[in-house]
Amino acid sequence: MDAQMGSCRHAIAEVRLTPVLVCDPPLLNVQGVHQPYTPRLVVEVVTEDGVTGVGETYGDTKYLELARPYAPLLVGHDIADLNGLFTLMDAIGVDESRVDDSVGVGGLRGVQTADKLRLSVVSAFEVACLDALGRTLGVPVHTLLGGKVRDSVEYSAYLFYRWAEHPGGTGEKDDWGAALDPDGIVAQARRFVREHGFTSFKLKGGVFPPEREIAAVRALADAFPGHPLRLDPNGGWTPGTSLRVAAELAGVLEYLEDPAPGTRAMAEVSAGTDVPLATNMCVTTFPEIREAFATDAVQVVLADHHYWGGLRRTQELAAVCRTFGVGLSMHSNTHLGISLAAMTHVAATVPNLDYACDSHYPWQSEDVIVGRHVFRDGRLPVCDAPGLGVELDRDALDRLHRRWLADDGSMRDRDDAAAMRRAPGRSQWSAPALPRW
Repeated sequence: MDAQMGSCRHAIAEVRLTPVLVCDPPLLNVQGVHQPYTPRLVVEVVTEDGVTGVGETYGDTKYLELARPYAPLLVGHDIADLNGLFTLMDAIGVDESRVDDSVGVGGLRGVQTADKLRLSVVSAFEVACLDALGRTLGVPVHTLLGGKVRDSVEYSAYLFYRWAEHPGGTGEKDDWGAALDPDGIVAQARRFVREHGFTSFKLKGGVFPPEREIAAVRALADAFPGHPLRLDPNGGWTPGTSLRVAAELAGVLEYLEDPAPGTRAMAEVSAGTDVPLATNMCVTTFPEIREAFATDAVQVVLADHHYWGGLRRTQELAAVCRTFGVGLSMHSNTHLGISLAAMTHVAATVPNLDYACDSHYPWQSEDVIVGRHVFRDGRLPVCDAPGLGVELDRDALDRLHRRWLADDGSMRDRDDAAAMRRAPGRSQWSAPALPRW
């Protein structure tokens, strides 16, 4: 190994894995409610030259169980050998008991496979290597990806039905209050506009019967005439219900995201409406593209570099979408500033970014970077500093890691259904089989 490192100028000398728990508001979705804390994994690669690059991904146990044996394999690996990251991951076995092939698990991301778990882990290491390489060469990550085509990236306000606080008063408090009806959703949107300047809005649906969510979208349309609106029930509806909602909101929605579970159901909906359908559930890997595009099941794909295996594969996805005339946006799950920086860099390089990107970031009150990203007029500037352009806040990272260490294990795996069962009168709650309505 020493000989290998000696022959490689930018070899990795050390890898650090730091799981953290980040406070999360009581945001509702089809499965339940967000837990008071959500797990994330921060990855650092340190080169023999002393340069450190950072990445981030899911921190649930099943991802940690892959990242821990994978990390030592990278010692001696050249940070520029990004293809080799996938080859090294091929040697890591997956505990099949950790894989759930039901639709809607794992953060509402659709069918789960061992390969998808591997890609989500590799994504963090690829970003960390790109960050280290950019710092080494003195160029931003977007330059390593071919250069930016825009100086800022547009993001959309991500609206949620939510409670005022977590059951039992657990978790961190905030001043957002409850949003359980159209007036609450409109008030939430107005605050997003006031604080961040967003000009488009996405509502997380699947929480209430469709009629109530139609009313919320119509209230948004009245409050923000001409602004793009989206609705995402995470596969919570049958094709029949999806078509009824699409008819009700024709001319109102920019697109309807994952109304029905799975490609076949989406194709049935698509055949019966002119409202564009988007997905981050039935198209999350390259093998899933063929059926979805051939059947015209989706007209917009929401990329997520955590799903696809990193930033370069996100660019590959964008090229495929461009080839087939399918629109492109970007998906978000609860994430920190490292992931938002990576997302912004790759979004800056994609010519066919047709829609504003999603981001949970305004909901997150904690971070592991020095300073917070600031949205202006609903956009983030593309950083031209070397690498990702972010610096770790060591004190914050240590504090959130100590929270993870102190946890009894109940928060180390995201489980929205378990969080819902803690609410009064919901002790028998279980994540509903999809479709729900």
